[in-house]
Amino acid sequence: MEPVWNRARRARRIVASAAVAALAVTLLVGCSADGRETIRFTFSKREALTFMQDVVSQYNASQDRVRVEMDTSGVDVVSASFVRGNPPDIMLANYNYEVARFVQRCALTDLAGTDAAASTREDLQPLMDQYGTCPGRTSALPYSVMASSVIYNTAIFEELDLEVPTTWSELIAVCDALQAAGVTPFYATFKDDWTIGQGWYDYAVGGSVDVLDFFDRLATEGADVGPASSTSFEKDFAEPAERMLQLASAYVNRDAASRGYGDGNLAFAQGEAAMYLQGPWAFSEIAKTAPDLELGTFPLPMTDDPSDRAVRVNMDLAAMIPEGSRHQDAARDFLEYLFRPEIIEAYNASQLGFSPTTDAAPPDDPRIAGMQEFYDAGRVYQGPSVLVPKTIPVFGYAQAMVFGDSPASVLRTMDTDWARLAFRQPALTNEAEGAR
Repeated sequence: MEPVWNRARRARRIVASAAVAALAVTLLVGCSADGRETIRFTFSKREALTFMQDVVSQYNASQDRVRVEMDTSGVDVVSASFVRGNPPDIMLANYNYEVARFVQRCALTDLAGTDAAASTREDLQPLMDQYGTCPGRTSALPYSVMASSVIYNTAIFEELDLEVPTTWSELIAVCDALQAAGVTPFYATFKDDWTIGQGWYDYAVGGSVDVLDFFDRLATEGADVGPASSTSFEKDFAEPAERMLQLASAYVNRDAASRGYGDGNLAFAQGEAAMYLQGPWAFSEIAKTAPDLELGTFPLPMTDDPSDRAVRVNMDLAAMIPEGSRHQDAARDFLEYLFRPEIIEAYNASQLGFSPTTDAAPPDDPRIAGMQEFYDAGRVYQGPSVLVPKTIPVFGYAQAMVFGDSPASVLRTMDTDWARLAFRQPALTNEAEGAR
């Protein structure tokens, strides 16, 4: 006769196996305990987790058909889930080259027929397409647009009776007036290369060059980019680089080379400079020291034509539904909920972002109000530092120029890097063609 202890162990195994099987069936059909269809929602912006968790809770409580479960895994985990054939059902992710790979490979569903797509500004689509396209599809919808430009201390400007500059000549005059009054024009944090890349480099180029047109032309050149090509970093970015260095050498704090992002936020909050080349993410850090400091924003003028002014933007979040989702109808229902005006506008207000929808109310925060007219008019550009593959170390190159390397030499190296990558990765050329 089988020992009692062995029969008990065998019984436990049978019960455990049954439980696992039941769980597997539940996962396959995607149902929650209350019978609702469960979808997995990937959200990548950690500083907004509390806001989005509240949105998910409100949606789940608003109906009895779909239950959303939020996943905060990073892009590497999401990429692996695509490989395993188990991608999330819906994504709100930072839109960059890493995420755009899913677009280029046509791994995302077409959202063109949704109400969300119908409410999105058409002039933002070319910026989305800069990262690549899947022909015939609207694979991703912008959800939050983050705009950045010069942050300035309005009290200093008012005290010295200075107007916000609209041309390069006016900018230099303002800098000279500030120095004459004993005020440092710009607080610079050159120790951190990314602060140079996203601010000084991007603002200088974006205020001088049609960034969208430049990268279209560069992609057409492909592996031929170099001294003989009609378009190149060396030719098109030479003047912006020289003007960037003029500002960076003559109008910044003397210890800029040894100061990083944290130093800059503290110093600017303490009134140690009149202007700061940072994005809206710096506002909350500045407010920790000076919560009542009155700040404004304006695009950095790099030419003597005021109409050339534009603000740097990035598609901070984009909404996507993978082809591999087994719950696409449910995911679309939640997508439409996310794009309700009261949801998307509240989200962007909480993050100091701009809503991409056609009828969105303007943000009411005075710190970013100076960028509103440019955003409304479509006078925007994506930072050139983010429009190249990460294997081209743009931040490091921008820092090298600020630290004394020849701009011509650095930009020539960028041409060589681009040509080498275009030879190895034809997609660098094909993306521009597909976007037309």
